[in-house]
Amino acid sequence: MREIAFREALNEALAEEMKRDEDVFLMGEEVAEYNGAYKVSKGLLDQFGPRRVIDTPIVEAGFAGLGVGAALAGLRPVIEMMTFNFAILALDQVVNHAAKARYMSDGQLSCPLVIRGAGGAGGSLAAQHSQSLEAHYAHIPGLKVMMPSTPRDAKGMLKTAIRDPDPVIFIESEVLYGFKGPVPEEEYLIPVGKGEIKREGADCTVISWSRTIHLCLAAAEQMAEEHGIEVEVLDLRTLRPIDKALVAESVKKTNRVVVAEEGWPWASVGASVAESISRELFDWLDAPVARVHQRDIPMPYAYNLEPESLPSEEKIIEAIRKVCYL
Repeated sequence: MREIAFREALNEALAEEMKRDEDVFLMGEEVAEYNGAYKVSKGLLDQFGPRRVIDTPIVEAGFAGLGVGAALAGLRPVIEMMTFNFAILALDQVVNHAAKARYMSDGQLSCPLVIRGAGGAGGSLAAQHSQSLEAHYAHIPGLKVMMPSTPRDAKGMLKTAIRDPDPVIFIESEVLYGFKGPVPEEEYLIPVGKGEIKREGADCTVISWSRTIHLCLAAAEQMAEEHGIEVEVLDLRTLRPIDKALVAESVKKTNRVVVAEEGWPWASVGASVAESISRELFDWLDAPVARVHQRDIPMPYAYNLEPESLPSEEKIIEAIRKVCYL
């Protein structure tokens, strides 16, 4: 194991997959000459040249469409969106074409495409640049949605996404790029749809993903220290399909659940997870499922107001106390 940053783990995954398969290429705004807006593609232009690391104009619908066409023709494009706030402009290409190609061709076509980039709040970037939009994609049949929380997960999940025969939406937290963690030296893959218990516990299950996992882990440590409550922290990692078997195993052990996410509350991933648990695991629940999420408003620009809108360690602790009747 070695300690590397989140962005370095993604860079290694891209480089390894581009070496392994000549059909893999990277395309997006500033990915080549500038080494990527978040330096994820640093050095890839020098390694693989301008035919496989391609700078595009600022036209998301255009280069997403090129990527869909390339994937349908047999290549394996990785399309970097500078931020998923801008990826909204390419929803037609992704939702109406990439996601439906296999179904509408009766299995004759596959679209091995990865669309990846930064998502979520980034620190006083205002309402148009601070959105957690994973629910948009998780809602669509035909798309897989992955959101890593650690460098180890980022590398193993991205390698898996690139090898997948169908389109994968790969959203990276904007504030985790510099986060460091252990990553194995040897090659490894993390399967689609496989969650992970990030902290064992017997008293309450907290389910989350991406950057919010780290708030959940901090909250769990505080609950153990102050109240002797052992919280199990479950990282979904893949939001479509979710690891229902792991969720059920944890809920049946702890009988109490909090779902924490950075997204808005209405029609969110967390809402679907909470509904599924309440419907399918009702007999194992000792308290209603609690939820922690962003406030149902556009993100404030003011630096002191953004944390008030987002989930926090304190809000997660409050939810854990509620389901544990403290």
